[in-house]
Amino acid sequence: MERNVSAHLAFTTSENTSIAMAIAVARMSGYQSVNESLEVMADGEPAYMEELTDVHGGRMHTLQLGKPATVTVDYTAQVTGIAKIEPDQEMDLIRYVRPSRYCESDKLLPFAYAQFKGITGKDLVLAVRQWVHQEFSYVAGSSRPTDGAVETYLQRRGVCRDYAHVVISVLRARDIPARLAAVYAPGLTPMDFHAVVEAYVDGSWHAIDATGLAPRESMLRISTGRDAADTAFLSTVGGSLQLNGMRVNATVDELPYDDAGESVRLH
Repeated sequence: MERNVSAHLAFTTSENTSIAMAIAVARMSGYQSVNESLEVMADGEPAYMEELTDVHGGRMHTLQLGKPATVTVDYTAQVTGIAKIEPDQEMDLIRYVRPSRYCESDKLLPFAYAQFKGITGKDLVLAVRQWVHQEFSYVAGSSRPTDGAVETYLQRRGVCRDYAHVVISVLRARDIPARLAAVYAPGLTPMDFHAVVEAYVDGSWHAIDATGLAPRESMLRISTGRDAADTAFLSTVGGSLQLNGMRVNATVDELPYDDAGESVRLH
């Protein structure tokens, strides 16, 4: 499998701004080759970015700017082959069953037991995925950056991260570890960064996408965490910025068919 991905960001910063970006493909073992480039320009001059290691192969690139600047970021990667499945970490099975910033599983616990009474394991994962897919409307711009799973549950609409937060919250409420993965998704329309769920069931992590907007098998991991707070593609840790433009692209040599009822792992 050969996948080609790219991302272009354009933004302006205020004085003394520190930026954190998660747009690079996760560093996973097993790929035959990974050819990538990252170019950052601040006011037309090359800017230095430091690479930090995140969990599950994720990489964070940081940039510090003392003066206000106009910044462009261009990332491309060609990835051949598929990644090996990383060994299970016992701590993950605790971390990803707890409530988090955008996944208030404790608040949705009564619903999770009432709506999916008597369903367990893989059947529960598929039932939650199907319920969210049928009950929610995908509406671009309908949710706020501060909305969590409870707001999305009440409004019955949102985008990929909102769908993922609800699925994660309901699964965690039923003691199934679940986490959010930010990915490049060949076949996604309209093209953008995408968010899916990974649920731990039957001894392994399985990708769940309640939006059904792209085949899971060709998705390429960027970052992984408890929810969108851990996987944002662009954020500041000091100062502020204004995003002025963004383009994302992802292709695969052969787009696979995706059966929502089949178990798929992210590669």
